Amino acid sequence: MAPLPNAELVQTSLQLYRYLLRCCKQLPEESIRQHYRHAVRQSFRVHADEDDPERVQQIIRRAIEDADWVMNK
Repeated sequence: MAPLPNAELVQTSLQLYRYLLRCCKQLPEESIRQHYRHAVRQSFRVHADEDDPERVQQIIRRAIEDADWVMNK
């Protein structure tokens, strides 16, 4: 399953959140979609207070890589 297009345009945490939730919609089974939606929401809450721009970009890159891996699994 291919990742969503325009992943390279994700620059903010809110854009990342939306991108990851759209990726979840493409997963085949409802139970899997629910699992990953929950994981995305939890990660967003955990990192919500991150204020270092370099760290935020690092988190965004890693999250997109992880999403690509999940989508191709």
